[in-house]
Amino acid sequence: MHPVEHQILQTRREFLTTSANGIGALALGAMLTQEGLITPATAALPPGMDPLAQRAPHFPARAKNCIFIFMEGAPSQMDLFDPKPKLNELHGQPLPESMTKNVRFAFIKKETARLMGSPRKFAKHGQSGMDFSDLLPHMAKTADDWLMIRSLHTDQFNHHPGQLVLHSGRAQFGLPTVGSWLNYGLGSTSSNLPGYVVLSAGRGTSGGASLWQSGFLPSSYAGVLFRNQGEPVLNLKNPPGLPMKLQRQGLDTLMQLNQSRYDQFRDPEIASRIAAYELAFRMQSAAPELIDLKDEDPKTLEMYGVDRKDPPIKAQRGGAPGQYKSFATNCLLARRMVERGVRFVSIMHASWDHHSNLDNELSYNAGMADQPIAALLKDLKQRGLLEDTLIVWGSEFGRTPLGENRGGRDNVSGRDHHPFAFTMLMAGGGIKGGQIYGETDEIGWSIVRDPVDMHDFHATLLNQFGFDHLRLTHRFQGRDFRLTDVAGRVIKEWIA
Repeated sequence: MHPVEHQILQTRREFLTTSANGIGALALGAMLTQEGLITPATAALPPGMDPLAQRAPHFPARAKNCIFIFMEGAPSQMDLFDPKPKLNELHGQPLPESMTKNVRFAFIKKETARLMGSPRKFAKHGQSGMDFSDLLPHMAKTADDWLMIRSLHTDQFNHHPGQLVLHSGRAQFGLPTVGSWLNYGLGSTSSNLPGYVVLSAGRGTSGGASLWQSGFLPSSYAGVLFRNQGEPVLNLKNPPGLPMKLQRQGLDTLMQLNQSRYDQFRDPEIASRIAAYELAFRMQSAAPELIDLKDEDPKTLEMYGVDRKDPPIKAQRGGAPGQYKSFATNCLLARRMVERGVRFVSIMHASWDHHSNLDNELSYNAGMADQPIAALLKDLKQRGLLEDTLIVWGSEFGRTPLGENRGGRDNVSGRDHHPFAFTMLMAGGGIKGGQIYGETDEIGWSIVRDPVDMHDFHATLLNQFGFDHLRLTHRFQGRDFRLTDVAGRVIKEWIA
């Protein structure tokens, strides 16, 4: 069928929907044409062709952007956020068999496992009296901006499955991640950068690209991995000798061919392909400018600690040398990205998987993360961006109050995986700061007040962006999928 005939035969509802979307697309196209970033031919995309066109949420949103700081490997909550004096008193003693009988551990040998106290010194900070250990002095100064959730739990005790639950709601491949869902629901306000960007430091997460996939959603909603030095996105530059004008002509021709195919089949992946080519073209100028920090105030660079040197450490679980600079740069880039309209920025660092040498390696990682994260919060706040930018600090699970005795080690100096109770932090984006939510028992083994399932966390996050988590769905293989699957509740106490 000819495309004109197809348009004539459209239903009234489809016509009105695509027409409404088309007004925004035409306005965007006109703006980009004026800036010389696209040609008039490219600007005239058919209505509904732009997968990242802005869309309205279900109700007024409190948040517009999210910076999700993922500390891969599971930081030890009882050494950072959840002090347990009783655990120190019981150091070296076994747990009753009734507590461990039906529990699966990743590495701990139950019969010889003993409780392990923490050497960290805790103090209460801010008007809220929030607890932070001596490893986090900078974040402690921002205590009244954080919501500290001490009662997260999950049903996964190994890294990759736990990471999938944190990012996509279930321990299953092929599901969209949180950033993909938000861009699917809202679109992107950035014309020259992706709506979903991933910044990585350390040795790389065990979950890899599955933690920023779009799953069954069109590929336009997947995260794009950026580097904080050199070429921001690999293969983004033109080959030597290819002039920009010739590249533009080639893209216009390719767009016409893809558009013809789209008019015939209406496959959303074709629209995603067209949008990806055009975005990549615009990113050739926008991405290098983004990571160029020469115009940043030196005081800002100092506040983030961009030029800090790594302290000496023997083990390299946290990554190769240069991680302090890399992580600080990523935090600063996250602020620059939300300023430019990037909807979802994921900052990932691996690894906090401290099965041994906990004291030295946790001190190293905390020193790397503490100053830049506190600086990011302060920077967003002073620029008026924290009100509608949600910051999340978290991991796939926590660590055991038991010391790890893998292989019958005599020198027990680390902790195993612990899915039953762990801590995450949130700030900004309409979240009520200065409060501790939930409580664990006196040794940090289990939750005794206000348990939070990962679906509850996701439902509340979506709520801040104006979405009823029950209604943000996508039909795939005959079923309506959602981030929260068949569970989840919005936790009203978190909301300001």
